[in-house]
Amino acid sequence: MKELNELHLPDDIRYTDDHEWAGKTGDTVKIGISDYAQDQLGDIVYVELPQVGASFDQKQQCGTIESVKAVSEMYMPLGGEVIAVNPELVGAPELLNKEPYGKGWMFEVKPSKVAEYDQLMDKKAYLEMLKGLK
Repeated sequence: MKELNELHLPDDIRYTDDHEWAGKTGDTVKIGISDYAQDQLGDIVYVELPQVGASFDQKQQCGTIESVKAVSEMYMPLGGEVIAVNPELVGAPELLNKEPYGKGWMFEVKPSKVAEYDQLMDKKAYLEMLKGLK
């Protein structure tokens, strides 16, 4: 397990208390799991992603991540319609461990309420929350 100071947490994205991240890319938002989440899960062996065209509310379950340790639910950081999923994850779920913010992104949404993005935690707030978990 990584120490908090070893975690890679980009400044330009937002985080949830369920350890998902959300990053704006124009009018859409890419979503994945944080470095903390992938570290806690261990080796990820399977990912169930939402279907393109599906709509979810904020905090609604939208998929699962299976590791050698456990199966974890994935929750929507903000409400919206899924417009793309990462096809590479189906054959290579370990990308979530190797590059959680790069090639390991999970899906992209068109937000239904853009303000929900601004309510997510920035890096500083997320780190403070993680300190409380240790």
